[in-house]
Amino acid sequence: MVDMQLEVSIIPVRDADRSKQFYQRLGWRFDDDVALADGVRLVQLTPPGSACSLSFGEGITKAEPGSGVGGLVVSDIEVARKDLVGRGIDASEFFHGAPFPREGRAGGLHPERGSYGSFFSFNDPDGNEWLVQEVTTRAPGRE
Repeated sequence: MVDMQLEVSIIPVRDADRSKQFYQRLGWRFDDDVALADGVRLVQLTPPGSACSLSFGEGITKAEPGSGVGGLVVSDIEVARKDLVGRGIDASEFFHGAPFPREGRAGGLHPERGSYGSFFSFNDPDGNEWLVQEVTTRAPGRE
């Protein structure tokens, strides 16, 4: 099978300029802001250290703004949350257990601080949810 690299994820937003400012406030690298056609605008930013970028704009998806869910992986969840809160982001408290459904979430960091076990979340201005997960050791085959 040929390698397939996930390069771009698209989320639905109401206001591209507001979202662009929000994601830049997160510290994400600005990549592009281009009008592709009349009524079509694409904004792209990339989280630090990520090979996958985020795109949003006008006329690029029919999904309802706020319906997106994304995942971010960090090596130290406490440092990551502190950084985002320091940037003025309203981040949830830590939780562990199943991230979905919300009822499966237990408060606090994973008791053994196991890889893939601890989370927090935050929403962008439209309500698109970002789950931040701590991964310190990759599962076999994920290196």
